[in-house]
Amino acid sequence: MSWTYIRSSGDTRLVFTTRPTLQGSFGMVSSTHWLASGVAMAVLEAGGNAFDAAVAAAFTLHVAEPHLNGPAGEVPILLAPAGRPPRVLCGQGPAPAGASIEHYTALGLGLVPGTGPLAAAVPGAFDAWMVLLRDHGTKRLAEVLSYAIGYAERGVPAVERIGAAVAAVRRLFETEWTSSAAVYLRGGKPPAPGELLANPALAATWRRLIAEAEAASADREAQIEAARRVWREGFIGEALAAGAARPVLDTSGERHAGTLTGDDLANYAATYEDPVTHDWNGWTVAKPGPWSQGPVFLQQLALLPDRPEYGTPEYFHTLIEGSKLAFADREAWYGDGTTVSVETLLSPYYNSRRRGLIGPRASLELRPGSPDGQRPRIPRYSGTVAAQDVPSGAGEPTVAATGETRGDTCHLDVVDRWGNMVAATPSGGWLQSNPVLPELGFPLGTRLQMAWLEPNLTSSLTPGRRPRSTLSPSLALRDGQAVMAFGTPGGDQQDQWSLHFFLAVALGERVRGGPDLQGAIDAPNWHQESFPGSFYPRTTDPGAVTVESRIGATVITELRRRGHRVTVGGPWSEGRMCAVARDPETGVLSAGANPRGMQGYAAGR
Repeated sequence: MSWTYIRSSGDTRLVFTTRPTLQGSFGMVSSTHWLASGVAMAVLEAGGNAFDAAVAAAFTLHVAEPHLNGPAGEVPILLAPAGRPPRVLCGQGPAPAGASIEHYTALGLGLVPGTGPLAAAVPGAFDAWMVLLRDHGTKRLAEVLSYAIGYAERGVPAVERIGAAVAAVRRLFETEWTSSAAVYLRGGKPPAPGELLANPALAATWRRLIAEAEAASADREAQIEAARRVWREGFIGEALAAGAARPVLDTSGERHAGTLTGDDLANYAATYEDPVTHDWNGWTVAKPGPWSQGPVFLQQLALLPDRPEYGTPEYFHTLIEGSKLAFADREAWYGDGTTVSVETLLSPYYNSRRRGLIGPRASLELRPGSPDGQRPRIPRYSGTVAAQDVPSGAGEPTVAATGETRGDTCHLDVVDRWGNMVAATPSGGWLQSNPVLPELGFPLGTRLQMAWLEPNLTSSLTPGRRPRSTLSPSLALRDGQAVMAFGTPGGDQQDQWSLHFFLAVALGERVRGGPDLQGAIDAPNWHQESFPGSFYPRTTDPGAVTVESRIGATVITELRRRGHRVTVGGPWSEGRMCAVARDPETGVLSAGANPRGMQGYAAGR
């Protein structure tokens, strides 16, 4: 335990935090798994920079958290090289050329299935990590992959949730996805907590990739480029395309082949773009663009008063109501097909009008705005469930007739002694999303389930467009310099949990010359559900708010009096935040990690 100061309702109270905020001057890491944090620190100790460390940690997460991410998934990366402005590296692949609404509806589908190759977008994560390593790293491909190879060969002690995820899809693995059973049901049982879980096929894939890359050239960057070609067009690309072409039982209850082809893989490359930013009380927050849900964080900030009184019932009511308005705009205006600018959505004029909709009582309506006078259009909903012909069992990913399991996400942040900083939220390619490709040791992803089979929406399924993602890492700047990287898993909750963390930092105390990251991570958190969810069955629950019990009886009573339907969760049930920070004046580095779930850890010195 550690002490921190928390201000609430005008008081300053000394309270316990679960861990100290780590501080040092060499390097700091925070991730959702202690092995990834340890690997990142090992890379820093070996002379690597933050970008080398992030790549090595990411591939370690594929082994340590296969129920949460995989190589054929996706990742948005926010990076801030020392002394340079932040950039977004987009590792979200688009819909394949054959992924049209007409193709899916001709199969009798009302939603993209939550599992199987029909839900596979062009994989984006691997290429994004390679581009990051090529352009900003210093280590060779073999060096950064060595940690993941070692764990895949020798095994990682399985966390409890891997076994739970496998148990939920056990019958499917045994009867249909037998290549997955070969990896995750060895001995006929899901991996027990602490049992070593190895993936020799994945290790062999990376060893062959390295061998082919090194045979192509002795140059570091040329080897990375060779690896990218192997992924797109070599033995890996061939296996990915062949896997997508095999009919697989998915959540529709039918067997379908996917639309992903070798041409889709060959034509994809991860891309850089400028982040979307918003200034608030001396801070600048940078997020990915509206192909993600990132701007919803910024819209929530733009709706706030300048200095809300942290921790009061009014504070929580204002946050919740502003969150409803921002997420309503997400449904209407976010996606590769958007027709409005984020600048308009974040403008003072637009938000002053939107702020006027926040009243003393909880709103039960979905109220998207009309930026630039445009009329909002959202998917058809009826009551609390999308009014479409939804096949039973579709989801992220719900497995028909085998119980339900949901894929989630990972997160990692790194800052090094030179001031390089990176935040990334890897996801997709879960063990429960698609059958393991036996030639490779990992499955395809399912991010296309985020796209709608209804035309003329900003998030409609469209060949070549990225499906709108919930993945949303963050960077915060002061005076133009990156000072904090943070993020969390959690789907629709990511930019609610992250916002409350950020405000706890921005409105809270500083400790030992740096921000109290751990105190802000430990602070009681919440989320609301008054908007259509991103995953099956796309429900909305007007007025529903879930809070951690530690938020206090005064806040809970007042929120209920104002009309919020409050569910009181466990004391440590909301959020999986990670964060690192750097004080540009002193060079002091800080880190904190989420204690919830007993899996995330920070490391540094």
